[in-house]
Amino acid sequence: MNIVQNYQALALTLPSHVQLVGVSKFHPEEAIYEAYQAGLRQFGESRVQELVQKQATLPKDIDWHFIGHLQTNKVKTVLPLVKMIQSLDSLHLIETVEKEAAKMNIHIKGLLQVHIAQESTKFGFSPDEVRPFFHSSLFQSFKFLHIVGLMGMATNTDDEQQIRTEFRTLNRLFKEIKDDVESVGTDFSVLSMGMTNDYLLAIEEGSTMVRIGTALFGLRPCALV
Repeated sequence: MNIVQNYQALALTLPSHVQLVGVSKFHPEEAIYEAYQAGLRQFGESRVQELVQKQATLPKDIDWHFIGHLQTNKVKTVLPLVKMIQSLDSLHLIETVEKEAAKMNIHIKGLLQVHIAQESTKFGFSPDEVRPFFHSSLFQSFKFLHIVGLMGMATNTDDEQQIRTEFRTLNRLFKEIKDDVESVGTDFSVLSMGMTNDYLLAIEEGSTMVRIGTALFGLRPCALV
């Protein structure tokens, strides 16, 4: 199957309320353009230099998402290029994004990354840190950074029940915050969870956005060596 066929097959598995972000990191511009021609407009990158190069050469109506760990000294570079930063994983990063966005007069959407997996290598806030954040004076002070939802990654395991439990935990937190409209506003509507191996479980557990690479593009070129 080629990328167009992969995209069409994926689209058939996605409910109308679930957005697809093609994880294009490590894949060449030609592959991204093939998915673009098939109709996909949202792509996710996790390396700043790669994002810079691709954004410069690919169509300007692509909505780029930054989905990897973002160093604060790279925020200025990323802000003008992306529609959303999905990986807001620390207060320091969040404060830096708001500060730099204000300097550039850029309004940027973001997702709070929540650590739900058992792997310590993944970044993000604990659920217990998330709740008070949305009632903090810091959150209420933001004018340029618009936090519109949560993002999380489940443990890389074959244990389907564990994956479900982790996604369910994140969805429960998402609903709890979303229901508190006074605090977050009506734009809080994105729950980004689910990748190639677990996106169907994620959708069943409430995901509104999935981040899919391998099922769309095939194995990354570096993984073929």
